[in-house]
Amino acid sequence: MVVLKGRGRRYALLMAARDSDYVKKLYGGYLNVFVDAFGDDGDRWDLFRVVDGEFPEAGELDAYDGFVVSGSPYDAYGNDLWIVRLCLLLRRLNDMGKKVLGICFGHQVLCRALGGKVGRACNGWDIGVRQVAMVDNLPSCGFLEHLGEMPDKFMIMECHQDEVWEVPIGADVIAFSEKTGVEMFSIGDNILGIQGHPEYTHDILYNLIDRLVNNSNIDSDFASEARKTLEAAEPHRKLLEKMCKSFLKWR
Repeated sequence: MVVLKGRGRRYALLMAARDSDYVKKLYGGYLNVFVDAFGDDGDRWDLFRVVDGEFPEAGELDAYDGFVVSGSPYDAYGNDLWIVRLCLLLRRLNDMGKKVLGICFGHQVLCRALGGKVGRACNGWDIGVRQVAMVDNLPSCGFLEHLGEMPDKFMIMECHQDEVWEVPIGADVIAFSEKTGVEMFSIGDNILGIQGHPEYTHDILYNLIDRLVNNSNIDSDFASEARKTLEAAEPHRKLLEKMCKSFLKWR
């Protein structure tokens, strides 16, 4: 377990991917990327590499103010042992009323763990900057009300080929896009799933696109179109960081 110490609130990053060479070199690892995006001075962040079977002990869970589940190259509907263990952990955290924020894979696996359905995206890969719309008549969410006025639409970076098909019973879809029907969902004020990547910077996504091409996951023409969206539109990163911080800290 890696720890970034502080005397404020305590959070756990449940890391479902391994650090790329690029992110290790430029940022020192994904933990620093998430802390830069969602952390505040004085917070303590603990890293658990769940992808490698490293999980918090049951007796430790109550010590945390919130949990963040990262993206991953793995399928949230897969039955790898660590994914099954993660689903069990997420159910327990929900039963405890803990704050859980899921990003991309984290959004999908959170949905699966709580009874929803996930699978391959009906419209294929979504990579680049995407416009997302908030639903009309938003459900009552304390963390959104705490933000003040929320724009009807915003831009976010995306990189996924899976999606949420059906949210869990009791969940609310709070945002969608032309490509993906469930861009965000919430359950009360303790569960929030976001399909996009509010933590990403442009260079991280550019590097990821290059790696996907090199690994033959996407073709060069598709990659070129994805890069064009990064050049043409600016994601609302500060707004999304503020939203995630509000969710994690609001009581």
